Amino acid sequence: MNTIKKISLATTFLMLMGTISLPAQIPDNGDEKYSFWDWLFGSIDNDIWDQSVKVNDEDMRIKTSLSHYWRFNIGDNEKWASPSYNDLNWEKIYVPSNWEDEGFNGYDGYAWYRIHFDGRELNAKDAHFLYLGFVDDVDETYLNGTIIGKSGTFPPRFRTAYNSYRKYYIPNDAINFNGDNVIAVRVYDITLDGGIVNGKPGIYTSRNSEELLQNLYGAWRFIPASSNTYSKPDYDDSQWEILMAPSHWDNQGYRSFDGIGWYRKTFNIDFIPDKNKVYYLVLGKIDDFDTTYLNGEKIGSTNDGRRLGESQSYNKIRVYAIPEGLLNTKGENVIAVMVEDIGKEGGIYKGPVGIVEETDVTRIIRRDY
Repeated sequence: MNTIKKISLATTFLMLMGTISLPAQIPDNGDEKYSFWDWLFGSIDNDIWDQSVKVNDEDMRIKTSLSHYWRFNIGDNEKWASPSYNDLNWEKIYVPSNWEDEGFNGYDGYAWYRIHFDGRELNAKDAHFLYLGFVDDVDETYLNGTIIGKSGTFPPRFRTAYNSYRKYYIPNDAINFNGDNVIAVRVYDITLDGGIVNGKPGIYTSRNSEELLQNLYGAWRFIPASSNTYSKPDYDDSQWEILMAPSHWDNQGYRSFDGIGWYRKTFNIDFIPDKNKVYYLVLGKIDDFDTTYLNGEKIGSTNDGRRLGESQSYNKIRVYAIPEGLLNTKGENVIAVMVEDIGKEGGIYKGPVGIVEETDVTRIIRRDY
């Protein structure tokens, strides 16, 4: 929206309504205060108002639909994340829908959702994702008692994520492929609509995961700071926060953070490298710039040097050749990625994320573009 249109819109609103404030989805959260004028003149993103956000997931296919009745209970208890908890006395509520439309009109606060699914319907060779769609306002999501994703920030430092589409990677070691699994979702709503309100909930798989020799989706260590020591493989990152990748860091507690942050992941390889083959580290798409290290050696960087609004680096898939002999076959490997966000969203936000053979790089790039 250009300035002239904004001024015209402002004049119209003033004539019709006088003073206007933001809807209650964006309250004073203790460290930020927004007004109508902040939105109107660009202090916050215009798309925060757009509940019709479309998620481009042409490479995804649904395996298990979760558009069903879920168990639902008002309140907050950490025991409700446990797969062994007995929820048979809970109410049933249809997902997706506002809980106000399901008999809980006027309720604001904490509530939990739970649902079971059969892991025998899934393939252990695939990379799996839980889609929840839109959750109003904040969620923390568990599979079999293991946290697999979160968006927004719970009180006392409340930060809404009502307009963020929830797509969480599910580590295979969290899935029971032989039978029953339990998804538990902790939700906090501050006002107006609440719950798992929109989208196509389900468990999905990525076609790109078929080519990954080493799956690197999921939990990464993260710090919103910069130091040359962060690239060193022996650096102790145990006190860093855990973020899920791929997913914008804005959806994981850093909505207003622009600048430099570091990701690190430590892993043992799941395959035996062939000295006659070339391997690539694929990091999907990163918003905006990155410099990537493997076991302390720089293996790639993407930075077109342009400003916000001009740069296209955020839309480039990262595919970096791994030098022969750099992968450690007898111990741990460390990937360190310095990410610079020049505005709006930031982070490793779209897959695939992993290691592939050279023969599979073309297919991955072609699918992504």
